[in-house]
Amino acid sequence: MTLLSGKSILITGVLTDQSIAFHVAKLAQEQGAQVILTSFGRTMSLTKRTASRLPIEPPIVQLDVTSPEDLELLSSRVQEHTSQLDGVLHSIGFAPESALGGNFLKTEWVDVAMALEISTFSLKSLAVATAPLMRPGGSLVGLDFDATVAWPTYDWMGVAKAALESTSRYLARDLGAQGIRVNLIAAGPIRTMAAKSIPGFEEFENLWAQRAPLGWDVTDPTPAAKACVALMSDWFPATSGSIIHVDGGMHSQGA
Repeated sequence: MTLLSGKSILITGVLTDQSIAFHVAKLAQEQGAQVILTSFGRTMSLTKRTASRLPIEPPIVQLDVTSPEDLELLSSRVQEHTSQLDGVLHSIGFAPESALGGNFLKTEWVDVAMALEISTFSLKSLAVATAPLMRPGGSLVGLDFDATVAWPTYDWMGVAKAALESTSRYLARDLGAQGIRVNLIAAGPIRTMAAKSIPGFEEFENLWAQRAPLGWDVTDPTPAAKACVALMSDWFPATSGSIIHVDGGMHSQGA
């Protein structure tokens, strides 16, 4: 019996095979799950190309998390492939260039609002859109980056991640009665497409190389993906509202 045998998992954010989301999809399939991906717009062709590299090429449904129409139709689109869901991965984040790279004091609200809507509010939007399909014991897992401190160059994305952490706790409160667990994985830095768009990303790499007790490989998304799959399994039945750190132990170390 594999960890996700008989389960159906919806995964957002698969763009390249370097992404954590891709490795979650791959491991989920290897552990017996039926996987469905989401994408939209110009990223759809990229997701389709990357999906072909998975052990089983999964279906892809249209979802722009800022589109009320897409969110309303998500349930029916997913039901074309499965009647129920057991897990959902939120791997969605974006901030305009002006909201990163040391521009914290100069960033305009319109750009902050975009970062918060896409990177934070989308967790709530995705939860509400998929909750009617989630079986009791279902698991919503989001990808986080430790927001307990201010990081160099991370700026308003750091604020968005702090809000994501708070949002996950409120979702855990409000969805618990339906038997839905909500947790975050706070991963160390990985050289994904999104990470490469952060100015000064090499500063994060250097910090982890110097201070993570277990070491940290910025090219390997597998440890974070394994944690996501574990949270979607039945092995964490009473864990919700938690942030699981998968960062080589970096979060536990002082300056």
